[in-house]
Amino acid sequence: MKKKSLIPIIIISFILIADQWLKIWVKTSMFIGEELNIFGTWFKLHFIENEGMAFGMVFFGGYWGKLILVVFRMIAVGFIIWIIHKMIKLNVSKGLIICMSFICAGAMGNIIDCVFYGKIFSASNYYQNIAFFMPESGGYAPFMQGKVVDMFQLDLFTVGNFNFFPAIFNIADASITIGLFVTIIFFYKQLTAFIATFEKSTKTTNL
Repeated sequence: MKKKSLIPIIIISFILIADQWLKIWVKTSMFIGEELNIFGTWFKLHFIENEGMAFGMVFFGGYWGKLILVVFRMIAVGFIIWIIHKMIKLNVSKGLIICMSFICAGAMGNIIDCVFYGKIFSASNYYQNIAFFMPESGGYAPFMQGKVVDMFQLDLFTVGNFNFFPAIFNIADASITIGLFVTIIFFYKQLTAFIATFEKSTKTTNL
C-alpha cells in the first residue's frame, strides 16, 4: 500500500512541475499569438491565454463566473484526491490509480494558473509586451482571476482553411485527456468494479 501511495505523489508532482515550467517559460518569453515551430509546421508552440476550461473552452464569463469555475475545479480536485485515496485502500490496479493521478494533476495545473497567475505576472499582449514575473506595478488580475496559459497546436489534419483539431492546449489539458481516454479504453471494468466495491463497503459500514 505504501508503494501505491507513492504513485500518485510522484506522477502528480512530475506533471505539475513540467506543466508549470513550460507555462512560465512561455509566459515570460513569448508574445500572445507568437508561434515557434517544433516539428515542421504540424506541431508548434502557439501562445494564447484563455479564461475557460480545457482546450480553451469557455462556460462562464465575468468575475463571478470565473470565481465559480475556479471553486468548482478545486472541489473536483478534492474529490479526485479522495477517490485516489479510496482506490489505494481498496487495492485497485496501479493502472487505474495512474490514470486518476493524470486527471488530478491536469486539473491542479490549470487551477494554479487561475488562482495565482493574475497576481504574479504582468499582462501579456499581442506582439507588444512579454510578461514579467512579480512586476512592481502588480499583476494583471485579482486573486483567482488569472488566465490559463496554452501553447501546443497540432496541424495534422488541415484541409484548406479547415483544421480538424483547432484547439490549443497545454500539458495539464493533455494529462486530463490521456487519463480519461486510457481509463475508458483500458480500465473501464476496473473502474466499475471499484465503484461496486466502494458502494458495498459503504453499505457494510453503515449497518
